[in-house]
Amino acid sequence: MARRYHIETMGCQMNVHDSELMAAMLEEGGWLQARGRADADLIVVNTCSIRHKAEQKVYSLLGRLAALKHDRPGLIIAAGGCVAQQQGQALLKSCPHVDLVFGTHQVANLVALLAAVERGGRPCECGFSYEFAPACPEKSSGIKAFVSIMQGCDNFCSYCIVPYVRGREVSRPQEDVVREVRGLIERGVREVTLLGQNVNSYGKRLLGGGSQPGGFVGLLEALSPVEGLARLRFTTSHPRDLSPQLASLFGRLPVLCEHIHLPVQSGSTRVLAAMRRGYSREDYLERVATLRACCPGVAITTDFIVGFPGETEDDFEQTLSLVREVAFDGSFSFKYSDRPQARAAGFPDKLPEAVKIERLATLQALQAGITAGKFGALAGSVQEVLAEGRSKRGGTLTGRTRCNRIVHFQGGAGLAGQLVRVRIEEAYPHSLKGRVGEELSRALRRPARKEELCIAR
Repeated sequence: MARRYHIETMGCQMNVHDSELMAAMLEEGGWLQARGRADADLIVVNTCSIRHKAEQKVYSLLGRLAALKHDRPGLIIAAGGCVAQQQGQALLKSCPHVDLVFGTHQVANLVALLAAVERGGRPCECGFSYEFAPACPEKSSGIKAFVSIMQGCDNFCSYCIVPYVRGREVSRPQEDVVREVRGLIERGVREVTLLGQNVNSYGKRLLGGGSQPGGFVGLLEALSPVEGLARLRFTTSHPRDLSPQLASLFGRLPVLCEHIHLPVQSGSTRVLAAMRRGYSREDYLERVATLRACCPGVAITTDFIVGFPGETEDDFEQTLSLVREVAFDGSFSFKYSDRPQARAAGFPDKLPEAVKIERLATLQALQAGITAGKFGALAGSVQEVLAEGRSKRGGTLTGRTRCNRIVHFQGGAGLAGQLVRVRIEEAYPHSLKGRVGEELSRALRRPARKEELCIAR
């Protein structure tokens, strides 16, 4: 009888990609995907520890799984990802119902580790192997796929745990990335997102030694002419390493979508220095100005941490003023929390939880108003949308604009994977609604010009 697996993914896009790799390797090893936890013989929890709340969610989920294990002793429970890397043997001790702990660099060894569990072992593998897991295009949606171009991070921002749980920065050779993307396109993928903790520093140190000529700019230029690639995205960018050459690509590579996620974290130069971000408020604003000069319609999203140790009311007001000045298309914002090994965990002047909660609510309300205004301005415009399939609520298709805005629209399932022109009829706080007309479909016979995209008319 076939064994069935279920993967619980927590955290960022990199974890989503890692879960896709796990699923591909499990199926290659004879496992089938379960409908959910209830009918699974194996549950893999792919964990995230980027913030204290995320880590709490991991232990909460693992606690709930203990009841399943009690009722079904043969169930295998595995914990992977960042919390597993961070805790190692301690996780096995604190969660006796967990059968396997494997770290961020052990994804490729999952099947072998499960075999050890089935032989009666309880392995814990959390070493840094610095090997890239094989590509798994068959686990993509068939329309969109993630491609990892590098591992780890060398920045050591004072609040961040990433270098400690994902290791130091290493990059894949350009030819390997291009080969993987071509393989994905052959299987029907239309949009590729390149993944890295700091893609802007891609190529500084290759796996096996040396560096990649041309760096990240060279990689994007090499991918741009790949036949069949409709859209190219990347995440995440570090503002310090955003060069004018990279910014200029948004204005001249047709395949590169007009959206960049550029985490700023704070609007205060003083706080940015304490965070060890390597740029000032003025530096960040200069990079935004360069991006918009190269591509006026570019959508910019960002990250914020509020309540960093020692953040004053004036520091926070500078963050609010930065939000107003830049007018971000969207943001992810979080309260500061201490992370093991991160330098800021030892900083004095920690802020009361009530202050962090209040500041976070104020920031999110400000950004929500700006985002709603940007979405509202698109009513009546025509947007190029990559149809991804039925929305979760059913009845409509869903997709994204080049600027990464979600659009729901009526249409047949046969449109999935196609680029369609959608006239926007309604705008909501975080999505758009529109229709595809025959006259808009005919317009797709010619390529869209850059100035037609991501600009409300």
